[in-house]
Amino acid sequence: MITMISINNSQHLQLKPLEIPWRLLLGPGPSNAHPSVLAAINNSLVGHLDPAFLELMDEIQSLLRYVWQTENHHTIAVSGTGSAAMEASIANATAPGDVVLIGVAGYFGHRLVDMAGRYGADVRTITKPWGQVFSLDEIRMAVEHHRPAILALVHAETSTGARQPLEGVAEVCREFGTLLLVDTVTSLGGVPIFLDAWGVDLAYSCSQKGLGCSPGASPFTMSSRAVEKLQQRSTKVKNWYLDMSLLSKYWGNERTYHHTAPMSLYYGLREALRLLAEEGLANCWQRHQKNAEYLWEGLEDLGLTMHVERQYRLPTLTTVRIPTGVDGKDIARQLLNEHNIEIGLGLGELAGQVWRVGLMGFNSRLESVDRLLEALRQVLPRY
Repeated sequence: MITMISINNSQHLQLKPLEIPWRLLLGPGPSNAHPSVLAAINNSLVGHLDPAFLELMDEIQSLLRYVWQTENHHTIAVSGTGSAAMEASIANATAPGDVVLIGVAGYFGHRLVDMAGRYGADVRTITKPWGQVFSLDEIRMAVEHHRPAILALVHAETSTGARQPLEGVAEVCREFGTLLLVDTVTSLGGVPIFLDAWGVDLAYSCSQKGLGCSPGASPFTMSSRAVEKLQQRSTKVKNWYLDMSLLSKYWGNERTYHHTAPMSLYYGLREALRLLAEEGLANCWQRHQKNAEYLWEGLEDLGLTMHVERQYRLPTLTTVRIPTGVDGKDIARQLLNEHNIEIGLGLGELAGQVWRVGLMGFNSRLESVDRLLEALRQVLPRY
């Protein structure tokens, strides 16, 4: 005889409709979504091969090409978070034994190293202190020395708030037959990006930061050079779920079933991309830069300093030095509990040293900055 387990055994389960508190999300992500994005997510479900949904997929591809400034045919949204799109780039581009050179100047450079090693790459690194960037000469010397199949750089290092210049890097890569892979997780939608003009071969991002959507539908793109390498592989891509040779048949003309897509998240992504296109890329980039500069000035007026040199700071994410004698975690806790504002703490080498403040997508507004600055004026004097 089977004995049913009582639901009362779960002491923390509350049998009432779900209620989640509203927060102003000014951390490294997610950011708050525009009301119309939230409304789009609530649309009725349809089948993942329904003609209406397939049309929406086509629109997402076109809009992603616009925000990335690329004509890459293989441009999709991976059904997964930004880390899944990151892994898709490594899985599809890396064959066992490939030399993969990775620029490590923060937490997510280290994550690329970990992923590439798991796919059998011969991983090499160039490093910088967290918050600094690589010069073109440093990149050239490293590529010339290692002759990698892939060079991976983080355009916007989420752990440090630094923006890596990419102009001229592709020319170096072309000299040595190297593919250029770029992390745009914290730059897409808020920082100028020109994938084709910069010669980027693989890029990935996420939906919950500069694009202002819920996490789970993550942009991914491959150039014709990267696709050619994929087609010439002698072994299968090690990750079935993220194999672009399979996914392209679902996102392409064949419409071959691959997996059940999270259609509600795609609804939201499509609306977020529509809003961005309606605003215009140049206007969107200018808005992010203007609001970031307003934030920096306000923080400096409070006696705070930024971690990254101004010319390399991201407008989407600012690392703020925690003053000596201040408990950074306690300040973040007070902002959340008393003001419903979330900011991020440092990762890795910057743990305990910085706060990470995001102004991304819908949240990149003057009123967001004013609300944070006013809250800081109230909590900082307690130390």
